[in-house]
Amino acid sequence: MKRCAVVFLAALLLATAAVAQSSQPPAGKHSPAAQAKAPAKMSNEECLACHSDAGLTKDENGKQVSLHVDEANFKASVHSVFGCTDCHTDVKAVPHDPAPAKPQCATCHADQQAAYAHGVHAKAAAAGNSNVAKCQDCHGGVHEILPPSDPKSKVARANIPQTCGACHGQKFVMASSGVSSAPFTSYQQSVHGKAVAAGSDKAAVCTDCHGDHDILSAVDPKSPIAKFNVPATCGKCHNNVQQEYVQSIHGQAIARGNWQAPVCTDCHGIHTIKAPKDTNSSVAVGNVQNTCGGCHASVKLSNEFGVPGGRVSSYLASYHGMAEKVGSKTVANCASCHGVHNILPSSDPHSTINHANLAKTCGQCHPGANDKFITSKVHLDGTAKADFGSKVIGFISRFYVWMIVGVIGGMVLHNLIIFRKKMILHRIGQPRILFRMTRGQRIQHLTLLLSFFTLVFTGFALRYPSSWLAALFVNEIVRSYVHRAAGVVLIAVSLYHLWYVITTPDGRSLIKDMLPDWKDVTDARDAFRFYLGYSNQRPLFGRFTYAEKMEYWALVWGMFVMASTGLMIWFKGSVGEHVPGWWIDVAIAVHFYEAVLATLAIIVWHWYGVIFDPDSYPMNWAWLDGKMSIEQYQHEHPLDMAAIERCEGSEPAAEAAPAGEPEHAETIGKHK
Repeated sequence: MKRCAVVFLAALLLATAAVAQSSQPPAGKHSPAAQAKAPAKMSNEECLACHSDAGLTKDENGKQVSLHVDEANFKASVHSVFGCTDCHTDVKAVPHDPAPAKPQCATCHADQQAAYAHGVHAKAAAAGNSNVAKCQDCHGGVHEILPPSDPKSKVARANIPQTCGACHGQKFVMASSGVSSAPFTSYQQSVHGKAVAAGSDKAAVCTDCHGDHDILSAVDPKSPIAKFNVPATCGKCHNNVQQEYVQSIHGQAIARGNWQAPVCTDCHGIHTIKAPKDTNSSVAVGNVQNTCGGCHASVKLSNEFGVPGGRVSSYLASYHGMAEKVGSKTVANCASCHGVHNILPSSDPHSTINHANLAKTCGQCHPGANDKFITSKVHLDGTAKADFGSKVIGFISRFYVWMIVGVIGGMVLHNLIIFRKKMILHRIGQPRILFRMTRGQRIQHLTLLLSFFTLVFTGFALRYPSSWLAALFVNEIVRSYVHRAAGVVLIAVSLYHLWYVITTPDGRSLIKDMLPDWKDVTDARDAFRFYLGYSNQRPLFGRFTYAEKMEYWALVWGMFVMASTGLMIWFKGSVGEHVPGWWIDVAIAVHFYEAVLATLAIIVWHWYGVIFDPDSYPMNWAWLDGKMSIEQYQHEHPLDMAAIERCEGSEPAAEAAPAGEPEHAETIGKHK
């Protein structure tokens, strides 16, 4: 029985094996034999056999692109745990034909790619800008990418400013994209940039404010740098300050959607943030009133929100403001009284300027300040409730204004009456029978004088529309028309003078005597020697001194420059059709500076000779009636003997006769 059982069992096993063998599929692609024949996945060593060659390149759009992979750098990168074909999935064998496609980072980093696609870089690339940053520009070469925790990584916190600056710090790169490089330069000089450069791992870097992959424009409501999101963005580092700010009057206004209320960047700057102790900081002592005044000096604030305007001017009119203007570093400014980030309206019990807290606030600088002390006004603008002290100050102000007007006005009137009489007495005190200027020359001079100073007043009023000069005219349109009319008159009198010196005997004589010669050089030398005390010999001048000749030819040159540039500015449309546009800008600059030069020359040079020179004081009257005394003329022009001899022996009564005013032979020429 046992033998039969063994035989039966053996037969059963053989039958089972036969059935199993008959049930297997025919040899094919799924068979173990076929699988054994499939090509094996390429190893990194096989890839590096070629790509470790530093000279391996390919041609791409006419440029040689390196295909070299540094094995050591790859093994140190975050991708070292992967095989080459994990990214280059279309590489099956060597050679690569066709050439493998570039791997897509989004295959593994889909979330980051989705965020990047919403950012400004992706949108700029879609618009055709080839300069925008892509993955490898920020993270490094694809075979050498290091984790952010590695200090050598391009996206390590300390290296982010340098990584962003590779593009945003390059002026010409950013200019080609229509973006300024100034923000990055400003960041480098800011308190954040300097702290990062000094090794701080807490100071804000670009990604803290702008984000990393999903960088959005400031006008996008979702952007962390959109105005209404700025407090929360800054609050990531400055949480305590943010909590104070959101409770303040400014923070509450922002929460209500009032975009005119200031946020962190409005006061501290955007990329130019500096430490409060830095004198260049917008919140430094001495600059605070200007920063706050950007809003609180505006009437727009009072018109739209009922907040009193003119806060800066009323502060500057107070004791604190006057002390600040002279350079005090300890005097109270806006933040000293109102707070910094915790600014609240005076009606709020927690406000530092609430009446219940005012003594404590003032006591920070004025120990012992009490309820009587705080009754004094800080903003002297009269908008506060009128009390007895305000009424007294108002009465005193009005009294002294009228006192000043009356007393000083009386003094001016008194002196003008005396000055007028003394000038008349001086004018008639000695006979003046020698004619220095003809009637025609005086008319030319008077026309020149009036048109010139009209141009001066209107020109500087146009250049400085907020100055007191602008108040002399109704508005800018009137000023511009008056300015052009005066310019036409000045050009006309200049052209007439040109005709005069060419066609008339007096004119030709004037030009002849005005021509510079070597004697003018020696006269200037002798004048300096005499007036500096190195010589006792006064220089002897002819009809015109070297100073008068210099003035005349400077006038000719100035007239040419002012007329030509003025006409270019006036008719800039027509001129711009024939010359580059920057010529007009050059004409404006030349016109302005030549006007400054001419005005100062008249005041400093011409007025001295006619009015303030002791030999002429209080005035050389020749410009008005053309006459001088023989004594004065002999003193100033001793070599012009012809004119002196013609007048010697003349009777003083002759000067009263209209016919006695010579037009040719007895005329000496233009006055000094």
